[in-house]
Amino acid sequence: SALTRGCLESLYAALAHDGLTGHVWVVDNASADGSAEMVRETFPQATLLASPENLGFAGGANLGLAAIAEQGDAPRHVLLLNPDTLIAPDALGHLVRFLDEHPRAGLAGGQLQYGDGTFQHGAFRFPTLAQLALDFWPLNHRLTDSRLNGRSPRGLYEAGEPFPIDHPLGAAMMARWEAVQQVGPLETDYFMYCEEIDWCLRFRRAGWGIYCVPRARITHLAGQSTRQFREEMFVALWRSRLMLYRRYYSPAYRALARRIVRAGMRR
Repeated sequence: SALTRGCLESLYAALAHDGLTGHVWVVDNASADGSAEMVRETFPQATLLASPENLGFAGGANLGLAAIAEQGDAPRHVLLLNPDTLIAPDALGHLVRFLDEHPRAGLAGGQLQYGDGTFQHGAFRFPTLAQLALDFWPLNHRLTDSRLNGRSPRGLYEAGEPFPIDHPLGAAMMARWEAVQQVGPLETDYFMYCEEIDWCLRFRRAGWGIYCVPRARITHLAGQSTRQFREEMFVALWRSRLMLYRRYYSPAYRALARRIVRAGMRR
């Protein structure tokens, strides 16, 4: 409840800061911490969609996207946002302006930071076998922070200019509504993890560009919304990764991935 309150307060402040017209849809995934009641009482201007069951990230996001489509007044862009995020006052303005100025950009993420203000990677390459191996054998921080591990160089963020990526972290991503209508909703077979990678693979296959906009700063209180379910989330992560490999990668890739995962799990 406290995470959701902080997120919504920052979101409304960001809308007001840049004079943006937007409507906020809050999907409550059968929470038991009073979040739905808090939204009703504190943010009556938002539309609350209270699901009686936990639909996962993709299912919850799709519930919101379907509600937006049904309203009849199509937006230019839609922002998918985790509750453990805080939006900088000018972040939405930077994302909206970038998408407005680049008509073939279908989706964009910002520059993430942890709660203490330190840098967090938020712009990635699609999964590779090297990334998979480094999950289990990180070796040293230079490799885990490198392009080999799918991370964008720090210098690109520090330059401040938008740069192309394969996918942002799903905690915060703004998508062009036209592109969403073409690509379709998120794939709900992923209960959690990898759904944004799957979505971005489909954006790219449909010809849409994907970017990071470093001036759009977003604090991500990473993992706080799932920390109490660590074992379940670990299982969900690997189920989702294997599902992604089955859908988009070759049999040879999948065979090598299985070998790496088995060796890593034994270790």
